[in-house]
Amino acid sequence: MTDAKLSPGDTIGILGGGQLGRMIALAAGRLGLKCHVFCPDEASPAFDVSAEKTVAAYDDEKALRDFAGKVDAVTYEFENVPGETADILASLRPVRPGPRALSVSQDRLSEKTFLRDAGIPVADFESIDSQNELDDALTRFGGRGVVKTRRFGYDGKGQIMIRAREDAQDAFSRLGHVPTILEALVTFEREISVIVARGLDGTARAYDVAENVHENHILKTSTVPADIRSATAAQAREIAERIADALGYVGVMGVEMFLVRSGEEERIIVNEIAPRVHNSGHWTEDACLVSQFEQHVRAVAGWPLGTAERHFDVTMENLIGHDADAWHDILSDPGARLHLYGKAETRAGRKMGHVNRLRPIKP
Repeated sequence: MTDAKLSPGDTIGILGGGQLGRMIALAAGRLGLKCHVFCPDEASPAFDVSAEKTVAAYDDEKALRDFAGKVDAVTYEFENVPGETADILASLRPVRPGPRALSVSQDRLSEKTFLRDAGIPVADFESIDSQNELDDALTRFGGRGVVKTRRFGYDGKGQIMIRAREDAQDAFSRLGHVPTILEALVTFEREISVIVARGLDGTARAYDVAENVHENHILKTSTVPADIRSATAAQAREIAERIADALGYVGVMGVEMFLVRSGEEERIIVNEIAPRVHNSGHWTEDACLVSQFEQHVRAVAGWPLGTAERHFDVTMENLIGHDADAWHDILSDPGARLHLYGKAETRAGRKMGHVNRLRPIKP
């Protein structure tokens, strides 16, 4: 069953009904595949473009089994799918990416340990289970670091930056007395990421490196090509492919990295992995012949991967909150491609859409 390939007309089940699920479903439709979205939120934007939907909790075993009976393979749009959910579905249908990718990425300690053991460069880290352990570890880390909850947390949530000892006061309590991890503070020049796809046959395709800018811990822009050396970019893509291969991964993954400069030397340190299509890969929709979403659908279906070649220089900008109110002006820009997510309510900090601004590739 794990090697099963889909045919046109078959149905992909998607766990999660947000914008990523929506864009996966749109890409699947263009390839003649149907999608069935499973999500507890009745207002999920992916429901608007899916052939079927199930509104149920992720721990509703009966609903999951009914869902599995209506689909031919399962994928997910977010990495916090409960492990039990993935295990139930994997016993009934191919789940791509597989449950192992979820278990590794859902726990920051497991993720960092996996990366280190695979020979991937990461920042130093230690497991922390009390304030005393945090204080002791900070002594070894030179009094600086980032303490993060091991599970959950995104867009800056669930973490505390420690630049001085007073920043660490009651940090374990402020994070809810849950298991945490302390990571060494990395002095980086820029944040970059690579979108990598790996097919059922082990073939890998890595897209060009994106240079990312965050505002209030939320991705604001991704610009391609990144302002890094070509040899460094090649190394970043190779690292992403190694990670996907080490996981036996099937699907699209986002690999977030730091670029560190020491004099003339450029080094890459991997920050984290996201076992799904990724916000910093939205530029591929308009700058590439095959987007990350189509690539993911191809992998989940067991079909040949497409090219990752880029045909434009591009800057992707997230439309956060009321940024999306400028949709009319964006549409008036001949170099802009607008993508709105169909969310009913605009809220501060909520991703409402994105725009890709295209430019001819510089010779």
